[in-house]
Amino acid sequence: MSDLAGPPIWDAVTGDPSLVLDRETARRIADDQRRWTRTWLYPLARPVSRVLALVILVLKRITPVRWTAHRLMDRLCIWFLRRFVSPLAVELLIRHFVIETNLLNFIVRNTDTAIEPVALRPTDLAGLGDAAVIEHDINVYVVLAGLGPVARRSDLDFAGLDIPELDAEPGRRRLMRLDVQTALCLMNLPFATCLTPEEYRRAVHSMRFDDSILAILAEITGDPTFLRWCNGDLSVRVDSNADVPHAVYRHAVICEYAHEHLRRLAARA
Repeated sequence: MSDLAGPPIWDAVTGDPSLVLDRETARRIADDQRRWTRTWLYPLARPVSRVLALVILVLKRITPVRWTAHRLMDRLCIWFLRRFVSPLAVELLIRHFVIETNLLNFIVRNTDTAIEPVALRPTDLAGLGDAAVIEHDINVYVVLAGLGPVARRSDLDFAGLDIPELDAEPGRRRLMRLDVQTALCLMNLPFATCLTPEEYRRAVHSMRFDDSILAILAEITGDPTFLRWCNGDLSVRVDSNADVPHAVYRHAVICEYAHEHLRRLAARA
């Protein structure tokens, strides 16, 4: 009979052989999930963030003047990440920008399109400024809108799947060290405030294309494994009334799965 106490949940999570992540990345994600802020603050921050973001969007929609504050949003978010978010969580956020760029560029390189490769590959915290968040979302639209018919390729180009050295400024003094999900809940508020309702909706809707990207990857590679991670979201239904922090986190994990699977395909090739 097995020990009823059993191993810690995180031993099973990181040791799960079906998990499509390298062990180091899985360990880092698990370590972030194990932070006390994820246990105690996130359950409070999640509903508060959703309600406040909805209130902000409603107020901005009934206001006749459409204004944006992109620079302010960048400065607030970088200041917040430097002072209140753990270096591990910051590194995971920077990593996501690189991961999604790699996925989009794999599609560009392996389809007949005139689209230029995506250039957004930040390597440090400062790289998340200068409208990087907006550019990150727009890149998805540019690539999908510019693609022609997609077909399986026998000569796949796996170049550009590397992850550069990332600097999350671990030596900087922080007032608090939040986990990724709690940080996303709080960062959602300046996003909703500093973007127009249309820009915010565009950013939220970009995550509905995850299923499209996974389907394209499956078609190009001929590997249906990518379809396992589809969420069933319809890209033709535009809706910004969503649990944005939760959606962003899921989006980032799915991108990690797809990227790691491409790296494994590249190793086999």
